Amino acid sequence: MITSALSFQSVSKSYHTNQALDQVSFDIAEGEFFGLLGPNGAGKTTLITVLAGLTRATSGKVLVHGHDVQADYATARRMIGVVPQELVFDPFFTVREALMIQSGYFGIKNNGAWVDELLENLGLSDKAHANMRQLSGGMKRRVLVGQALVHKPPVIVLDEPTAGVDVELRQTLWAFISKLNKQGHTVLLTTHYLEEAEALCGRIAMLQKGRVVALDSTSQLLKAAASNVLRFKLAPTSGMAGTAGTVGTVGMAGSAEQALPPSVAAKARVTGRIVQLPANTAAEVETHLAAVREAGLVIEDVEVRKADLEDVFLDVMNKAREAV
Repeated sequence: MITSALSFQSVSKSYHTNQALDQVSFDIAEGEFFGLLGPNGAGKTTLITVLAGLTRATSGKVLVHGHDVQADYATARRMIGVVPQELVFDPFFTVREALMIQSGYFGIKNNGAWVDELLENLGLSDKAHANMRQLSGGMKRRVLVGQALVHKPPVIVLDEPTAGVDVELRQTLWAFISKLNKQGHTVLLTTHYLEEAEALCGRIAMLQKGRVVALDSTSQLLKAAASNVLRFKLAPTSGMAGTAGTVGTVGMAGSAEQALPPSVAAKARVTGRIVQLPANTAAEVETHLAAVREAGLVIEDVEVRKADLEDVFLDVMNKAREAV
């Protein structure tokens, strides 16, 4: 009895001397909302192209509802809908025509009602008769989602679907995809927006240099993380760019990371003037803050929060690099 919607079995892919995938193995159950995370170049898109049959694995196999993507390509391909990273479109057709033509590729006739429903759910109804080349990048991406869903695939594959798009599209897309997932569709998502993965995905695999370095439920990954994170903002300079010896501020030409004492900088995640540090006890919090104050820096907006998926991701990636 088939229980997996997707099964990756010891999948490897090499391009000359580059090992893009190295013995990747995991299954995704029917109806799961599954996240595939990793830094750029980790192998996420390569794995999806193998799944879609666009490239052949060097070794191993991929099954879609029990159908091999190479040996039984036609059946496997009908069962998946892939939203690619790239904005690929035909400039000679309207939005509705593009979706109807995509339906034809799967041999589906009289698909107008479902196409209209897709247009409505993706916020494209008012663009149905607009030419594809007249659309913004975000609108084109909505059409790509519609094209992936015209044949009502049981497995939906989303490769960075919200990269560079506005908040409205992200909310519209996730509301619709979540609705389909609740109806039984399996969803495989790759994204660099880790807050999306944390909110949507029940289970997550993390790739690093073509290998699976973490695979667990989202809740278990979060439980395994450091229990607390100290977050604070360093005060900005009120005058000229900072120089060595500037007290109490972070210069415009410098960075918070450069200004922090070495003992803190080694553990810190810095974004602009915002500094985040693992801190499991009150003593650790006070030690970090004291070191920053002793360096002559002014702290504002201090908070202690629970670790999130970004903290887990960075910890896993750092450990994976250290193990190499």
